[in-house]
Amino acid sequence: MLRFAVIFLAVIASSTCQKYGCLEGDTQKLEPSPEPSIQECTLYSKSSCCYADFTKQLAHSPVIKVSKSYWNRCGQLSKSCEDFTKKIECFYRCSPHAARWIHPNNTAAIQAVPLCQSFCDDWYEACKDDSICVRNWLTDWEWDRSGENHCKNKCIPYREMYTNGTDMCQSMWGESFKVSESSCLCLQMNKKDSIAIKYLLSKSSEESSSSSSSSSEERACQNKLLKFEKLKKKEGEKTK
Repeated sequence: MLRFAVIFLAVIASSTCQKYGCLEGDTQKLEPSPEPSIQECTLYSKSSCCYADFTKQLAHSPVIKVSKSYWNRCGQLSKSCEDFTKKIECFYRCSPHAARWIHPNNTAAIQAVPLCQSFCDDWYEACKDDSICVRNWLTDWEWDRSGENHCKNKCIPYREMYTNGTDMCQSMWGESFKVSESSCLCLQMNKKDSIAIKYLLSKSSEESSSSSSSSSEERACQNKLLKFEKLKKKEGEKTK
């Protein structure tokens, strides 16, 4: 009976998140809304699950901590590594689409969000010479009574902690992210995501995101992406 009650409550909570489009984290809203004065995470300013005030923590470099989680336990992150870390933090905290990948057992968490291989490779390159003391940022810290994180082990370079971009993307945030087999039906944490999201949110996207690149969804996504890039190129030429 107790097991049924727990499952029932989890289903209700999950349905609530999916209905409103926001995770049930400690900084998220009940539902997304515009945040025109947002200082960081501007990719989500038109429809955001976080408040503008939250992004003040990310707006200045170097970032020391977000909420009670310190980013500098192994020294300050390089600017390039910090930028990628911000993108991941912004997606989790602010994206109105994050709840699409809500964790089945935790309504404040995400699971198997498809990231592009190129994004993971670039993230790894940006951070490989920085240092880290945990493999999983979500579970491997030692937390004190005030909720602040501390290293359990010595600091080592990212390149020693993770084998490559795939290993880092699929380990650093636990099971939150996965590397997609598609080069289009995946997220890059930039404006191109608006194209991928349309296909990923469709009913057939779950199957197509792991299928071969010859799928109709993959071709449609690639065509849309090509048009997007051509349009941006023309806009860039006009501003010169």
